[in-house]
Parts: sequence; structure tokens; C-alpha cells
Amino acid sequence: MPAKTKKPTLLLTLGTAALLIAGGGTAYWYFSQPKATPGDLLTGGEVIPQDALMAVSVTTDQSQWDRLRQFGTPQSQAAFDQNLAQVRDRILTANGFDYQKDIQPWVGAEATVAFLSPPPFTAPPSAHTQQTAMIVLPIRDPLKAKQILEAPRAADAGKLVERSYKGFQIRETQNSATQNYSATVLDGKFLVVTTDPKITDKAIDTYKGAASLVGTPGYSRAFGQVKVEQPFGKVYINVPAAVALTAANSGRSIPPQNLEQMQQNQGLAATVTLQPEGLQLKSVSWLKPDSQRKFSVQNNARLMASRLPADTILMASGGNFKKFWQDYTQGATSNPVTPINPDVIRSGVKSTVGMDWDQDFLAWMDDEFAIALAAAPEGSSPGLPFSLMILVKASDRRAADTALQKLDQAMASRYKFKVEETQAGGQPVTTWSIPQSGAVINRGWMDGDVAFLTLGAPIVNAIVPRPAQPLADSEVFKNAMPTELKPNNGHFFANVDQAINSKKFPILQLPSGNKELVAAIRTIGVTAAITDDRTSRYDVFIGLQKGKNPGPLPAPTVSPASPSP
Repeated sequence: MPAKTKKPTLLLTLGTAALLIAGGGTAYWYFSQPKATPGDLLTGGEVIPQDALMAVSVTTDQSQWDRLRQFGTPQSQAAFDQNLAQVRDRILTANGFDYQKDIQPWVGAEATVAFLSPPPFTAPPSAHTQQTAMIVLPIRDPLKAKQILEAPRAADAGKLVERSYKGFQIRETQNSATQNYSATVLDGKFLVVTTDPKITDKAIDTYKGAASLVGTPGYSRAFGQVKVEQPFGKVYINVPAAVALTAANSGRSIPPQNLEQMQQNQGLAATVTLQPEGLQLKSVSWLKPDSQRKFSVQNNARLMASRLPADTILMASGGNFKKFWQDYTQGATSNPVTPINPDVIRSGVKSTVGMDWDQDFLAWMDDEFAIALAAAPEGSSPGLPFSLMILVKASDRRAADTALQKLDQAMASRYKFKVEETQAGGQPVTTWSIPQSGAVINRGWMDGDVAFLTLGAPIVNAIVPRPAQPLADSEVFKNAMPTELKPNNGHFFANVDQAINSKKFPILQLPSGNKELVAAIRTIGVTAAITDDRTSRYDVFIGLQKGKNPGPLPAPTVSPASPSP
């Protein structure tokens, strides 16, 4: 086959491998300590069934909501306020309620929304499963709550019927123009509102002793690890149920042999707080107490941010690439959102350069790694606005040299690259180039054991022997990166202002529907750590633009329902 017909395949393989490391590494992050007090847990967890897909508690403190609404651009602020107004209109206004007058006087410090779905692993792969929602409102003032709930109903809010279940009175709407609801009060402690009468019954069963969120193994300990002062919100995700639902809705079946592995996951818990410059999220994911799968407690990420230039706009790093790859490969077949089948990388390396991915490369890649995009140096060709960098610390320099020399030979013999030894920063560098095309790939070594490869704009002089201005010392990076987890197992960093909002990098541009949200984000920083053989932690900081002080929400778009005579 002529060389020119092979080059796109080679570049596609290199690019796919790079994206896999970045995207998969981020996913790998996502997935002793004190127990939480009741106030650290999700409000109403004793009412929410244990098989719930997801639950979110948010503060009812108006001042915190006003602080959140201060973030963003004028466009994103308007869009966020419009979304809040739509929720208000659908749930409250359409049913004749006003939050400030009818809810705020009696509601507790947090409100919780839980999403339920059919039991995990039972839906046909092609079925589009319908989620049902449950709202749990703690009652701070039972008398005021009773007055509101027993007030006359809106005539156009649908027919109201009453029934009882296990001693609890339930009020339900029928034939509503918007959404039917089922509601009950549990011993003056909680108002439970659902979109399905069967879920209301299930909430009552849970309250009276059936399995609830608070009985989930590891649930209290997980929230104890991420508890914070004055959280804006708390999140719990039932990981096996979430993966099963995603698979069912995507039409991708999960082979029976992979169900056991997926069921070894227990959950993910997180807390969210408002900071002066953005949002802070602390999260922990954990395995079931009897899981055969265990995490390798290695937190070796130390060097990579100091080996990248300060104008790096996107970076993902980890403590052990070989271990990351093994974990990614193990979970790929059971994860419906796996971006790339790992076999594609193996077969691509074999077909494009005639080498064995596991034997020639992974064998010496059991230490730190990073993949990054950096802005092109001044004076670079407009056609090359960035440089892709891959860094791996080698555990066996001799094996690495052998593999990289074989790669040099393949590039020269199969693709007619000109392979030559050059110099950068007084150190030897191997350059692959295509005469008259401008395409250049450089590879070499930092500190004797960190192999690097750059593709795109010529950036090698900015990183060899070391960056004069490293990413680790830049104010943007330091302000974005959470620092509590020490030691840690890797980072993710995105300078969103430079990567997307500046429009300098067309390959990173998003669909128009996401532009308003992304425009409000300045930076994203993630730090990950393995805390024990069944628990992984990650801290996230999302730096946000600062906008104007918020005013009132948009006026209702539906008329408040009138009380029936």
C-alpha cells in the first residue's frame, strides 16, 4: 500500500490513543475516616428507597442561591434564571403556590430530590426506561405546613382525590394540565411529593422500615469523608443502577459475565460548596464491603505539572499508566459509556507500526504519565495552533529505548518520515518530519527517565531540558487545582477560557446549545487519590466568571391557578 494512504490511519491511531488517555484518565479519577453525623447526610435519606438511582439535596438558604446566581456571564446568568423560573412555574405556580409565601415559612434547611427507576438489570436492553421523581421536604414548622397543605386546591390543577396507605393520608391530583402529583406528610417530619402513587407508597414503606439510603453499606462513612461546613448541595449516585440504566437506554446490553464486576461498585457521594471564585466539589466513590475487586493504593503523581509549560491549556495526569490501562481494560466491556474499545488501540498499533502494545510499550509504562495540549509558541504557523504532548516516566529505560527505536524504524520505513537526531536545550532529540509538509513529531527524554513525544506546533525547545515557566508554578493552575489530597494519584486541568471561550482551538469547540454554560467557566481542576483498597477520592474546583448581582427571577409564564370554590 502506498505510504500516503497509510498516514491518516497512523495519525488517527495516535490521536485516538491520546484522547483515550485524556478521557479515560478523567473517568478513572471519578471512579480510618470519620462517620458522618445526621446533618452531614442527605436530608430525608430515611424516606428514600435504597435502590434509588440518584438523590440530590440542595440548600433552601436564599442567600446561598443568590451567591450562586452571581456567577456567570450575562447570557449564562439569564439562562440559569430562566431554568429556575421554569421549574418554579411547573411545580409551584401551576398548582397555585408561591415559594416565599407558601413553602419558605415552614420548610427545613435542605430539600431533596430523588430519582428512581425500574429495578437494576431487569429492563430489556432496548427499552427506554422511565424515571420517576420524589421530592422530600423536611418540615420545620408543622402547623404552618398543615395550613398550606389543607388550603383549598386550585380549580385548574386537576381533580383531587384522597386515600390512605398504612395509616398515612395521601392526596393526589388527577387530570392535571401539567403534571399529576401524589403527596403525603410523614408524622409531621417530612412532606413527600412524587410523580407516581406507587412511589409514594414505596416512600411510606421505606419510612416504616424498608431498606433506605441510610442503610446502604459505606453510605455514612462516605459522607463523613467529604463533609464540609455550609454545603450548597449533597449528591448520592447508586453506581450499579446508574450504569444499568445507561446501558438500557443506550441499547447496549451488558453481558452476564460482566454484571458481577459492575455490581461490586457501591456508590458515589459528593458535597458542593460555594467559594469566592467558583464551586468546590468533594467526592468519594467506594466498592461494596465484600467486593472481590480492590483498588491499588498508589498515590505517586508528583512531577508532571512541573514538566509542562505554563501555557498548557489542557492536561490529564496519573500515577501509573500501566495500572490505569489495566483498570480501564477490565471495565471497558461492562461500561456502556466507555469512549473507545481498548482492543482498537492494540490492533491499531499492530497494524500501523507493527508493534505489540502490551509488550513493547506497557511493559515499561508503570509510573507517572501525562497528556496535554499547549498553545503554540509565538511565531508558529497559523495552521498549527497547539501542540499535543505525551509524557511517561519509564521504569525500564533500556526497554523504553528499544521500543522507541523500533518505532523510529517503522516511521521511516512505512511512512517515509525523515528520522534524524537533533538538539534542543543542549540535549539530543529525535525528530520525525515529512519534507515539504511541515509536519514534525519530536521525541526524547527529560531528567533521564521521562519519555516525551510532541505533535503539532514546535514546542520541544520550551520543555527541554525543563520548562523555564512550568505549569505547576502558574497562577492559573495553582488557583484551579485542589490541594487537600496529599499524596495524590493525578490531576486534570482545563483552562476553559483559553481552550474553548477564546475560540483559538476549533477542534475543542462545543455545540451551540452548550456555549452559554461553558462561557461561564474559567477553569476546571481535579485532584484524585486512592484512600484505601475500596475507596477513591477526588476534589474538583470549577472556576467561574463573576457577573452582576442577581435581581428577581423572571415573571411566571403560566398564570397562578385560582382556588376552587
